[in-house]
Amino acid sequence: MSDYLPEAVILEILKRLPVKSLVRFRSVCKTWNTLISHPSFISTHLQSSLSNNTPFLFIQSVKGISFEFSWHYDNDGFDKFNQLQLPVFDCGSDSLVIGSVNGVICAQVFSYDNSLNFVLWNPSIQNYIPLPQPSIRDVVDLNIGFGFDSKTNDYKLLLVGVGVEDFSGNWINPCLFSLNQNCWKTLTATIPPNYNFDAAYGATLPFVNGAFHWLGFQTGNRFSNAIMGFDLSIEEFMLISLPESLIGSWSGSLSIFKYGESSIAVQRLRHGELYELWVMKEYGVIESWTKVLTLSLATDPRYTWFPKVMGFRKNGEVLHVHNTKMASLDLNSQQMETSLDLNRRQMEFHGVEFGAELLSVHSYVESLVLLDKAVDVHSESDVDHSMDSSDLDEWSGGEVDVA
Repeated sequence: MSDYLPEAVILEILKRLPVKSLVRFRSVCKTWNTLISHPSFISTHLQSSLSNNTPFLFIQSVKGISFEFSWHYDNDGFDKFNQLQLPVFDCGSDSLVIGSVNGVICAQVFSYDNSLNFVLWNPSIQNYIPLPQPSIRDVVDLNIGFGFDSKTNDYKLLLVGVGVEDFSGNWINPCLFSLNQNCWKTLTATIPPNYNFDAAYGATLPFVNGAFHWLGFQTGNRFSNAIMGFDLSIEEFMLISLPESLIGSWSGSLSIFKYGESSIAVQRLRHGELYELWVMKEYGVIESWTKVLTLSLATDPRYTWFPKVMGFRKNGEVLHVHNTKMASLDLNSQQMETSLDLNRRQMEFHGVEFGAELLSVHSYVESLVLLDKAVDVHSESDVDHSMDSSDLDEWSGGEVDVA
């Protein structure tokens, strides 16, 4: 086909095709295999997917003693795309998803010896990379963050925790993993801010604007909260101020989330009676903190529960759990500031059934990332990479616009 089409046109067509087709098209010839597996094409295809494709939500829940995973389109119907089974990795069986970036899932794999094992897994292509074990030891509680350093085109994993002999909330030396260097390093040269934090083993850190975020606090004459951050590119810690009304709150009443693609949100549950949701409309601008939702059990007898916030959708709606279904709230509703009526249009139930508990929801995009460097899972559905008639139709059809 290269005899009839210029290479630039072929690239334009290929970068717009779905991942499944591209994986199969590597079998067309050696030239195509080299092209599709090349890092520059993988990056180009990713940018095209981020710009043009409907985003997914990657959902992890637990049913009984088993984890369940599924994809759903982040569209009006919240349609189900696929049910997933996490591979049984060599280092263990049960896995907890830490985060999702550019189609790569970072999972912590649990083993019988309680060692720290992590893998990077791309479910779209069924490739994964087992990471070397970090040198961090004797940890009581651990916060984990997975992100992408766009300046160095590197995927990194951050571990910050509390040591086994220190239950006051003081730091142990954080560890940082770099995929490009395939190694961990201890951040001894970087001095963290003089804040403690409530770590929870396996807790994940929201990754926004190239930085991880979590809640920290100071004790003394006056209790004081702030958002702690770690910039992945310059590898330095930072602080972001909270709204004035949250600075003196009990730290255990606060939770932090990623807000959209570029900012953060904080929820507060006070004395089991008052629920507030704040968003930073403009990242880094303290004055842009806005309270977008307030619920009170004390003043409205209709409400006997508070929503468990899981994150935000692409359109800005809040994702949360009600019983065993996922629902979303439109924060632009005129009555949202003061009421949450399950029978009104502000809340939309999507009928997404899951197990006894919904653990996490992550934005996801299909990609070819890790195709050039990862281990093949060798799932039965991926062994045969020969082209079938549907792939040929997808390639030869005239619906692909290359203009």
